[in-house]
Parts: sequence; C-alpha cells; structure tokens
Amino acid sequence: MFVHNIDPVLLNIGPFQIRYYSLFFVIGFVVAYFLLVHLAKKKEINLNKDDIADLLLYTILGTILGARIFYVLVYNLPYYLSNPFEIIAVWHGGLAFHGGLIGAAIAIFYYTKKKKVDFYEIVDISVIPLALGLALGRLGNFINGELYGRITDVPWAVKFPDAEGFRHPSQIYESFKNLLIFFTLWIIKDKKLPKGFMFWLFVVMYSALRLVMEFFRQPDEQLGFIIGFLTMGQVLSIIMFAVGLFFIYRVYKKNK
Repeated sequence: MFVHNIDPVLLNIGPFQIRYYSLFFVIGFVVAYFLLVHLAKKKEINLNKDDIADLLLYTILGTILGARIFYVLVYNLPYYLSNPFEIIAVWHGGLAFHGGLIGAAIAIFYYTKKKKVDFYEIVDISVIPLALGLALGRLGNFINGELYGRITDVPWAVKFPDAEGFRHPSQIYESFKNLLIFFTLWIIKDKKLPKGFMFWLFVVMYSALRLVMEFFRQPDEQLGFIIGFLTMGQVLSIIMFAVGLFFIYRVYKKNK
C-alpha cells in the first residue's frame, strides 16, 4: 500500500508555480499539435500547421465551455443557483467529460464549416491525441490527489491526503483505460474505414470502459448513486454507449 504525499507543485518561481497538472496539459497540447499535423498530412486533409493550431484553440475553448456548463447543469445545479459567481470559477474544479466532448464536437463542427473541410475527417484523427491527452490528465489527477477511488484493501491501495482509508487509485486505472483507447485507434488508423468510424469507436470504447471504471471510483459527494448502484457517470456512459453504437451502425450502412 502507498501513502500519497506527492507535492502537486513541480517548481516555485517567485510568486508563480509550475504544477504537474498544468505541465501535463501543456505536453498534451504540444503532442496533439504534432500528431494532428502528421495525421492531416498523411490523410491528405487540407489543413496546414496554422489551421491545426486554430483547430486546437477552438477545441480547447469548446471543451472547457461544454465541460463546465454540463457540470453546472447536471452535477451540481442547486449549488450554482445559490452561488452564481462560482459558475465561472473553473479553478475550483468541476468539469464533466461528457459535456466537454459535446462542446469540443460543436466547436470542431463550427470550425470545419468555416474551413470547408469534412467534419468526420477531422474528428476521426482528433480522437487519437484526445485519448492520449486524457491519459496524461488522469495522471495529473493522481498527483493532485483528486478524483480518487473507493475504499479497498488491495495491495496497491493508496492513502490520499483528504480521503478516509486506503483507496483504489482509480485515476491510474483511467489513465490505462485511455492509453488502451489510444493504442487501439493508433493501430487501426491506416485501415480503410468509413468516415466517422474512428470517432464513434472512441465514443463506444470510452463509454464502455468508463462504465467499468466507475465501479472503482468514489461517487460524486453531492449526487451519490443515481439509479440503484449506478453513478451519474455510469448513467451518462450508458447513454453515450448506445448513441455510439447507433452511429457506428449508421456510418457502416451509409458506406455499403
């Protein structure tokens, strides 16, 4: 068993701090840029390096807005109605992946219309660096000692600073989950697949694996279990899984 005493701050430079989480975010952004440049060129998508940088900016803004709005509306609306100024305080935490994905998809859709490129061509390559970025983000969550798992006595259990008892390191589990998605998408990226298949495969894989991971993750304190033993994350993942399967069927049927 492991006692978590990792300092989330990598460096202190005067009044400024460089935190591991922020560093992982920057690394993810840089890796995403070079991966997208490589994949766009390989797939002969009409985007240059400046276009890729703009695409990433749109995607990041859409992700943050979507994740925050979704979290406010779905995860903790009564609190934010009582504390409306906290809605913009994203530095206090409170981002929902499902909303972030919707926000990113809307932002990319707008961008593709503006640039007159195919939406599915872009999201099919975008989910590859996304999966890798999510893996890095979960490592950042582990270092921060947040989003930890349920109480357990497994040999690799972790005692987090603000949590009672030893816990599943669910952040590490989720990081491996996202790496599995990344390598799966990377392996099949050069195969002849219908447009949209890669994106919807990401949706199906993420939702199915997230459904499993939630059994190890501590439920949100303000919500607990929503339906029986299911958390909000699991309910949303079931919906996401069904939508993903439906659209995989559609893209295959369209290409017959």
